Amino acid sequence: MKLDRFFQSLLLTGAVVVFINTPAKGEQVREDVQGESSTQRIGKSRLDPRVAVTDVISKSQVSVPNTRKPRLLKFQLGSPLQRAKSDETTKNISQLSEIELPATSAQMLVQSPTPTNPPNPQQTSGDGVVPIAGVKANPTQTGVELILETPLGEQLQVTNRSTDNNFIADIPNAQLRLPNGDAFIFRSEKPLAGILEITATNLDANTVRVTVVGENALPTVELFDDDTGLVFGVTSAAATAQQPPQQPETPQAQQPPNQTPQQPETPQAQQPTNQTPPEESTAQSDEPIELVVTGEADGYRVTDTTTGTKTDTPLRDIPQSIQVIPQEILRDQQITGLDDALRNVPGVSESFSSAASNFFSIRGFDAAATNLLRDGLVDPLAGQLNELTSIERVEVLKGPASVLFGLGNPGGVINLVSKRPLSDPFYAIDATVGSYSFYRGALDLSGPLNDSKTVLYRLNTAYRNRGSFIDFYSGEQFNISPVVSVAIGDKTNLTLEGEYIDARDSYISGVPVIGTVLPNPNGEVSRNRNFGEPSDEITQTITRLGYQLEHKFSDNWSLRNAFRFTFRDYSDRQTIPLSLDADNRTFNRFYREYDLENTNYALTTNLVGKFSTGSIQHQLLFGIDWNRLENFSPRYIERRAESIDIFNPVYGLPLGEITFDEFSDNSETNSLGIYLQDQIALTDNLKFLLGGRFDTYDQKYEDFTNNTESSGSDSAFSPRFGIVYQPIPAISLYASYTRSFTPPNGTFFFGVDSTLQPERGTQYEIGVKADLNSRLSATLSFFDLTRTNVSTADPNNEGFTIQVGEQNSQGIELSLAGEIVPGWNIFAGYAYIDARITEDNTFAVGNRLPNTPEHSFNLWTTYEIQQGELQGLGAGIGLFFVGDRAGDLDNTYDVPSYVRTDAAIFYNRDRFRVALNFKNLFDVDYFESALSSSRVYYGQPFTVQGTISWRF
Repeated sequence: MKLDRFFQSLLLTGAVVVFINTPAKGEQVREDVQGESSTQRIGKSRLDPRVAVTDVISKSQVSVPNTRKPRLLKFQLGSPLQRAKSDETTKNISQLSEIELPATSAQMLVQSPTPTNPPNPQQTSGDGVVPIAGVKANPTQTGVELILETPLGEQLQVTNRSTDNNFIADIPNAQLRLPNGDAFIFRSEKPLAGILEITATNLDANTVRVTVVGENALPTVELFDDDTGLVFGVTSAAATAQQPPQQPETPQAQQPPNQTPQQPETPQAQQPTNQTPPEESTAQSDEPIELVVTGEADGYRVTDTTTGTKTDTPLRDIPQSIQVIPQEILRDQQITGLDDALRNVPGVSESFSSAASNFFSIRGFDAAATNLLRDGLVDPLAGQLNELTSIERVEVLKGPASVLFGLGNPGGVINLVSKRPLSDPFYAIDATVGSYSFYRGALDLSGPLNDSKTVLYRLNTAYRNRGSFIDFYSGEQFNISPVVSVAIGDKTNLTLEGEYIDARDSYISGVPVIGTVLPNPNGEVSRNRNFGEPSDEITQTITRLGYQLEHKFSDNWSLRNAFRFTFRDYSDRQTIPLSLDADNRTFNRFYREYDLENTNYALTTNLVGKFSTGSIQHQLLFGIDWNRLENFSPRYIERRAESIDIFNPVYGLPLGEITFDEFSDNSETNSLGIYLQDQIALTDNLKFLLGGRFDTYDQKYEDFTNNTESSGSDSAFSPRFGIVYQPIPAISLYASYTRSFTPPNGTFFFGVDSTLQPERGTQYEIGVKADLNSRLSATLSFFDLTRTNVSTADPNNEGFTIQVGEQNSQGIELSLAGEIVPGWNIFAGYAYIDARITEDNTFAVGNRLPNTPEHSFNLWTTYEIQQGELQGLGAGIGLFFVGDRAGDLDNTYDVPSYVRTDAAIFYNRDRFRVALNFKNLFDVDYFESALSSSRVYYGQPFTVQGTISWRF
């Protein structure tokens, strides 16, 4: 696919999207923050997930208390002149010399990193993000009032951004956050005559937007400071003409079952058609009735990430494809391993799996050790023993990422984002039982350690014991992950974290290609076969220790420093198949004993600053990081093992002589990188991303057995450029150019050839990101990715390599995530990838890259009943299609395509949840991955897992 076709496709796609989303001439469309029309309502007063918002239904009208202090700024924007003055206010952007602003100044919207921990409700400083723990809507004698509940209401800064009939106020130093740290959205439709909708939503990581949509005119809004928080007093001309005012609407489905329907105080004809009639006021009914609605967290749609920019940036403002698998997907699919999580990401496929580790390819290229991240730090062991108990979500950045994270293959990076401490007590316990003797228990504890809530903790621990459909496999794993967060003053936060994992697994050999993928005249090999030995075992422990230190110099400038030490002690004793004899039944094997110690250090420091140059807004990122990867093998030996009959295996035969004597070696890679990035907003709808990074690295290899040593060093520059144009707020058209580098032979190697240049990756990508409504978003991307300086065998010098190889991957990816209607969630994706060899002197040009299907598709959708006696009952269905894949670079065979169907039934009630998950519902035989020309791996058959969860 040529680049000119890419841009033609983008222009055509953008034209279609703009045509669909542009209103007809004369049609009035009111847009919210995502550009959603006010006529596109989703239910009555629908709340976003995991909400603890309070709609207050008062049986008598509420008067504004006399203790309230009106703000100096009064929003009465009924005339064009007043609106013009408001618009001038929004254009008043700070200069470099004006970064420090008083708390009452109007500021343009800017982005800010999300705090590592939820905001502290007890904070007293105006610096930082103010938490808003709840939202109330009360009727008053003149209209309705919206209360943002926080003890720090006077610290909230308000900027008027009103337009047409929409009153819009941005609060650039606040977040809607529950006590447990989860975000929410408040929405109330037709709360009074003349007002179509009132919403309060998180616009980005530190900005709350309040929107009041007038029916025929701009509403009048007054601001008050109150002990309970910031109050928006809303009135409209229609409401003033109809006394008494209408009451804020509350969804009928959210009323307590024993609540008596309220009787109207005013003539029915004067009420909106969907308005719940209020009762007549009585002496006994003056107290308000509070209705608290609790739901799920932000759902399947995630709007912000740090993986793409190292700053907390809306996904639609990042000119690169990013997929986020949120906690709700991990919960609904009962995912405990990284392999099952990444099944939901188009363009990612499993290249090899075993009981102890998983390896993946992204857009056709292997995700090397340095393509794995933990909380934004390079962590080569993130794919090992990937129990996800302590993981909040998984983020995948597609394409080269060296400008942010240094050395790595060009396909993309996988970032595991850890759970963080909560400011209020939270306790959760999960117990799971499943097929093939699967048992798992998990515990999640969090809360404050002192009364002032300046010291918070989180502790995740899990134990798993399991069997398998594969003969004589068993495994067990224990992990514990403590985190402590300490607020050192108002502007500094220190997080200390650790993790310990202890695991034991049997060895899984895979099965031969002939007799499974390819026909065998002797018959078909059972998918249950294991051609290792029952005594084979893999044991390992992983230890992680680290910290994150964050300091805010002001609202606009912050510093982050993070360090992590990771150590793995690995040992295996296993019998490994090699090749099948000509009789198509004798599998040759060898036995090895291998000890390995991995030691990794990652240190990063970055400075983030927000400022303006004239009318242009900037978010600047400057950073430096250092990584050290060391792999020491104190012992490696090989012995001859008896061959095994794949149709009539006999185990336990004695081992033969040593074929490879005891061997010991060590490899080490050090890298240092300096990077600079600027996110530039020329206008509200035109943004640029410019970045560059310079890396220097050195490699050393020591062969202790033969007393030899080799080393080398080099440097590389990795640029990044992107542009985002938003013709309407709901649509982002983007294009980007990125490059990456990888040391020759990767980072784990046997010998260093200092004459080789770094491998390079170059990607061009264009795409469209669309918010289909306030709860559903989609991304369509077109990419062309080339990997150069690929090492190939030197035909003139046996045992040496030359860099004449080139590989190319191009394709299309589409993803969809969010909520279609209340209770109905969807998470889906499709990928077309054409990944081939374009230059080589060993393999044929045009050969497909292994384990990369041309077509893949994933769909997961759930529905949960929202009201009635069956409220909380839900079900889910998943379809996962993986097309034909090449089994090796020679393309000697294809791994066949498959469709796997998963399903779930669950029930949520208050803090209790019970679920049944069915994987491979129709027991389809399929192959997960291919290791070589002789071995492939079956996917799991039909399995059932039942889970009981309790939150308290």
